[in-house]
Amino acid sequence: MPLFFEETAWRFWDQSLSAKSRSALESFAADDTLCELVGSGKSAPTIRTWVHDDTVVLGIQDHRLPHIEKGMDVLKDHGFTPIVRNSGGLAVVLDAGVLNISLVLSEKDNAIDISAGYDLMLELVRELFPEATIEAYEIVGSYCPGSYDLSINGQKFAGISQRRIRRGIAVQVYLCVEGSGAERAEIIRDFYNAGLQNEETKFAYPEIKPETMASLSELLGRKITVQEVVIDLHDLMGGPAPMSLQPEETELYGFYLNRVVERNQKMLERSLE
Repeated sequence: MPLFFEETAWRFWDQSLSAKSRSALESFAADDTLCELVGSGKSAPTIRTWVHDDTVVLGIQDHRLPHIEKGMDVLKDHGFTPIVRNSGGLAVVLDAGVLNISLVLSEKDNAIDISAGYDLMLELVRELFPEATIEAYEIVGSYCPGSYDLSINGQKFAGISQRRIRRGIAVQVYLCVEGSGAERAEIIRDFYNAGLQNEETKFAYPEIKPETMASLSELLGRKITVQEVVIDLHDLMGGPAPMSLQPEETELYGFYLNRVVERNQKMLERSLE
């Protein structure tokens, strides 16, 4: 384990069960809140785990698809709720078999460049699955492709993003732990096919090839559960006492939640104009 993780006193907030039936917008607000709290030194660096049922998180470019309303109808037909995230990237799938981990750090005393944030999360995931050879490079044909796609034998199971607010950094990873990675990719493929309708666009949307994606259970050849990974992560971080938002932090959370909800509503309304 890198010394950084061993030497840090972590706050641990597990929402892998409590957030499942709630909107994923609440998780983006939670990470924004933690960014300000950690960045200002009012909270220790934080690990937050979160899971949401059947949601597709769209990026800024996704809501600019020429036939976005048809794309969103396809998502709803698949049983998924579309929302628009408050940071970069493209569409990703959240469901009960996908574990999200947020690593919230402070730049108050020392700057952390973007690649260093990504590398910290990469090392954390490698520590969680030491039996696997995990590589980080863009997997062409996956959804939300990027240079920090995490893969085993060329099949992607995770992607990393970052959010920076008020000297706080939230490095976020989604881990496809259970179920079929290809089936999740098929949902996003159908979304883009419906949203594009074969039209030419200035932005190059990914051509999804479902076989490029898999879950950790599929890749490692054993049944792995989200809760198992949460427990392993908690142990790996030294077993910190769980700590959700405290009463004095909830007002700040309310501010960020209102902002995220209003922005999402505006984006969705603009998409359907």
